Amino acid sequence: MPLYQSGVSDVGVESSASALSWAPVIGGAVAAAATALILLLLGAGVGLTMVSPWSGESASFTTVSITAAIWFVVVQWLASALGGYLTGRLRTKWAGVHTDEVFFRDTAHGFLSWALATVVVAGLAGSAFTSLVGGGVQALASATSTATIAGATSGSTDNTGPNGAAGYFTDALLRPQDLRSRVQTDDAAAVAEVSRILLNSATAGSMPDEDKTYLSAVVASRTGLTPEEAKARVDAVLQRIAQAKVETQEAAEKARKSASTTAMLGALSLLVGAFIASAAAALGGRQRDDEEAALIARF
Repeated sequence: MPLYQSGVSDVGVESSASALSWAPVIGGAVAAAATALILLLLGAGVGLTMVSPWSGESASFTTVSITAAIWFVVVQWLASALGGYLTGRLRTKWAGVHTDEVFFRDTAHGFLSWALATVVVAGLAGSAFTSLVGGGVQALASATSTATIAGATSGSTDNTGPNGAAGYFTDALLRPQDLRSRVQTDDAAAVAEVSRILLNSATAGSMPDEDKTYLSAVVASRTGLTPEEAKARVDAVLQRIAQAKVETQEAAEKARKSASTTAMLGALSLLVGAFIASAAAALGGRQRDDEEAALIARF
């Protein structure tokens, strides 16, 4: 005999039992969350074996990133399938309900189980999700900033001395040609002035000719170089600054694209996980009803 009758109508009759059974939903969600955490820890352990502080003994960053993304997708799908299937198998029988309605309820229960598990895992691993999204935002902000020098000095309230990259390039400009005969003098004023020139050029994107001429004169007077040698040193350091800015922007752009791709793939993986959980719950519920019907027919 069929378990459900097609075309049965109970219009006007309100059931006292809710169509939503929270017990199997919570049970499936807990199982999915626990499975996800176990698999994530397993993946972290395996991933740590792929990296090493020793040169030549660690996998490339691209390999590690791709492997981590694939493992995250596998974890999401396996945990969703287990949680959804348990949700479908653990729910109680709905008597007098059309088969289409039973399928819909099982699917909805699997989706709710997936949603609850996702919220739990996101809450436990909130820092990871925050760093993922924040990484893309930070990379975008870094790409549009003044990069190496401006970024290193803007966070300091004292602009009278060398800070970060500006201090490094300033030292390069004021380094005497013969280090052994360097005279120990107070270069604080010169360093501060050169730092401000470099900072202004980094912020503006280029150095005016008058600043470059003045900077060459300062370098020549402080280092003992000829005007031509001082000008060549200034040009070389400015070229290194420009190259450092380009490299910083390229790294920030690469990080932004990587974070964007990871976020979109993560969203797609979650959507697929929701579908898997819903389908697994419908499968589990159908198997439960079929086994119960077979047991009743046997006796």
